[in-house]
Amino acid sequence: LIFRAFCEPGQDQVVTVPPTYGMYKVLAGINHIENIEVSLTPSFELDVEAIFDTLKERTKMILLCSPNNPTGNRFRDKDIFRLLSDFNGLVVLDEAYIDFSASDSWLKRLVDFPNLIITQTLSKAYGMAGIRLGICFASEEIIEILQRIKPPYNVNELTQQAALERLQEGEKLREQVDEIIQQRNRLAQALEMIPFIKEVFPSDANFLLTRVDDANSRYQQILEAGIVVRNRSDVTLCKNCLRFTVGTREENDHLLNILNSI
Repeated sequence: LIFRAFCEPGQDQVVTVPPTYGMYKVLAGINHIENIEVSLTPSFELDVEAIFDTLKERTKMILLCSPNNPTGNRFRDKDIFRLLSDFNGLVVLDEAYIDFSASDSWLKRLVDFPNLIITQTLSKAYGMAGIRLGICFASEEIIEILQRIKPPYNVNELTQQAALERLQEGEKLREQVDEIIQQRNRLAQALEMIPFIKEVFPSDANFLLTRVDDANSRYQQILEAGIVVRNRSDVTLCKNCLRFTVGTREENDHLLNILNSI
């Protein structure tokens, strides 16, 4: 909806910052919008100067995922602040994993930046990916435009009921998120002891990105042991990187037993 409302097909462009969530590029292509990629720094931070060097008159949006997928880190507030302050366009901040971060959402700053759009989801911390329900926060002016072009009845009754029931489980949700964060910290420490894992990157998400000696070989060995992980080696800056989702204590124990056995 944001692409359709604010970008002219065949004319405008957007900026993405790989490695990042792959659907931004897909959606740009579907909507016939040029996607300009500006790589993150080797430490997976925003290269703000390079982004500004890329901006043109027809650049309408910068799309950021923070905490980022697949790297797991949250971008520095000062970098996001500068983009919001100095870019004469929209900054779309995807906070799908924000519930797993110790830092606050940018929702508290929404009133300060009329060019900020924040998207969230019930797919991650809420564990409801199957109902396909997302959330958009923005200024009244932006929301009014999106309301004009969204399909009627775009959130069905069963999805609404399931979401409302889940939203009533605030205390249970917080306990589940706290458990995932505890397991993430425990898993990160344990992964650092695995000989073929060379680096475990900091994470504000419900997964851990690691650099290994040979991602293709290790991925196949783990797969043959019955566990599917994500091989991110084909992604910018992520050569020989595997991504592990944080599971329950029992699932993480099972993973660690397999990693220690291969």
